[in-house]
Amino acid sequence: MSNTKSTSRSQGSREPQDSRDVEETEETEEAEETEAEEPQGSTDRRAAGGNRRPPLMKVLREARAQLAELTGLVPESVSSFEQTEEGWSLEVEVLELERVPDTMSLLATYQVELDPEGQLTGYRRVRRYERGRADARGR
Repeated sequence: MSNTKSTSRSQGSREPQDSRDVEETEETEEAEETEAEEPQGSTDRRAAGGNRRPPLMKVLREARAQLAELTGLVPESVSSFEQTEEGWSLEVEVLELERVPDTMSLLATYQVELDPEGQLTGYRRVRRYERGRADARGR
């Protein structure tokens, strides 16, 4: 068993020696995580002082999570989104009432407004429908 410890150390993994090493390691890990989330080129815009909005996928994930926390309902999908001067505007499809068979379950469309940083500022239900029904309004 002691052979495992020496092998992992000899293969290049090192443990931080003091608090400066710990801070550098944490900063490096955070930078790598941020780069993995951002699309190519977004870092360049930030460096040039351009658009500072969070990445789109992060905004969509957080909007769904915030809506679920506030309503206690399960968001199924984001059916539309657009960037506005005030932030973001999304339509989220939510399961309101689960029924058997599943085609009879009630879904709702919620209009969700977010600020430029992706924080939910308001929501409202704009439509309610059965999962198995075609939309008569042609949406």
